[in-house]
Amino acid sequence: MKPLSAKTHLARDLQKSLKKKSGYLNDQYIELAYHQGMVHSDKTLVPSQFQPVSLDLRLGEKAYRIQSSFLPENETVESKLKDLKLYEVDLRDGGILEKGAIYLIPLAEELDLPPTLHGRTNPKSSTGRLDMFTRVIIDHGYRFDEIIPGYRGKMYLEIISRSFPVRVVEGLALNQLRLFQGNPHLSDATLKGEYKKSPMLFEGQGKKAVPVNEVKIDGGLFIGVDLAGTKKDDTIAYKAKSNSCVLDLTKVDHYNPKDFWEPIQRQKKNRLILEPENFYIMVSKEKVCIWPHLLAEMIAYEPNSGELRTHYAGFFDPGFGWHGGKSKTGQGTRAVMEVRPHDVPFMVEDGQTFCRLKFEKVIEVPSRVYGSKISSHYQSQNLALSKYFKSP
Repeated sequence: MKPLSAKTHLARDLQKSLKKKSGYLNDQYIELAYHQGMVHSDKTLVPSQFQPVSLDLRLGEKAYRIQSSFLPENETVESKLKDLKLYEVDLRDGGILEKGAIYLIPLAEELDLPPTLHGRTNPKSSTGRLDMFTRVIIDHGYRFDEIIPGYRGKMYLEIISRSFPVRVVEGLALNQLRLFQGNPHLSDATLKGEYKKSPMLFEGQGKKAVPVNEVKIDGGLFIGVDLAGTKKDDTIAYKAKSNSCVLDLTKVDHYNPKDFWEPIQRQKKNRLILEPENFYIMVSKEKVCIWPHLLAEMIAYEPNSGELRTHYAGFFDPGFGWHGGKSKTGQGTRAVMEVRPHDVPFMVEDGQTFCRLKFEKVIEVPSRVYGSKISSHYQSQNLALSKYFKSP
C-alpha cells in the first residue's frame, strides 16, 4: 500500500480514470487516490476509514487549546498557532476536551491533490449529534471545510464541544473528507427530473412517495420536522443537559441517555418552543431516500427560516434510507437533525419546513453503499441519539 511519489504520474492516471466527469469520487476512487499518494499518512490507512463517498480522518497525537478560532489566509496554520496556543493535550493515551473550549488538532492524513480535484470536509453524524462543532482549516485557507484544488499539506481540525466534556484519543475519527471533480451540484430542474424517476421523500411507513407537485424545491429539497410522533406519549425530541460527566468517545453503546439528555414528550397542538442556545435532537416528518448515484448535504443554517442552526453533520451517503430498488418494506429513513436556536425562543410546529437538502452526484455508484451490509449505524433510525448511547 505504498503511495506513489510522482505527482505528474498521479494526475495522468486520474485524468484517464475519471475521464473529466463531474461528481464526487466513490470508495474505489478514494482508495486509488490513497494508493497514488493524493492522501497519505505516516500511519497506514485502514479499511474502515473508506466510506461510500468519503474518507474518515483520524486525530493526531496532540491537541492544542487555543484562544480563538481563526483562518490563516496569508499564513500557515503553524505560524498562527504560535500566537494563539495556550497549552497542549497529549492524545496518545487519551485526553479530555473541556466543554466550550476551542482546540486545534493536526490530523493524521495529509494531502497532495492534483489541480483537478477539490476537497470538502464535514463532521461525522455521531460527532454532530453530540453538539460537537468541528471544521477543518488548511495552510493559507480562507474558508472552513474547503480544500482548494492542488492543495499540498496538512489538515487541522478545530473542535468545540458545546454540550459535554469529551475524552478523545489519537486515531479517533470525528470528521470525513470528500473529493470531487467539476460541478457535482444538481440544479432544481435536474433535481425535479431525478425526483420523478427516483423519489427521495416518502410518507408514513415509506410505501408512498410524496408527490412531486407537493415537494418544495428551491436550491434543494425542503423537509419538515415531526412533532406528532405516533402515540400520545411519544418522545419527539431530546434536549442536552447542561451538566454531565465526561463522554469517552471510544465507548460505543455505553452511556445511559438519561445522564446526558432530557426527553421531550409530544406537546399540546404538536408544537414546541425551543430555548435559545440549547441543543436539541429532532427528526424529520418525511422519510428520506438517497439513491446510490446521489448524495445529499443538509444545509446548516437558514437565516430566512428562523434564528436557528439545523444539522452540524454535513451529508447523507449514497444508499441512506434506500432499501433496494423494489423494496417491499418501503423506502426511506427519517433524517435526524441537530438544532440550536439563537437569540430568541423559537416555536416550531409539526410538519413545519425546517431544513434543506442539497443534492449532488457521484461519478460512479460506490461498491459499498450506506446500509446494513457495511454496518451503518443509522440506516433504519427514527429519533436516534449518537452511537455512544444505549437505546432508550
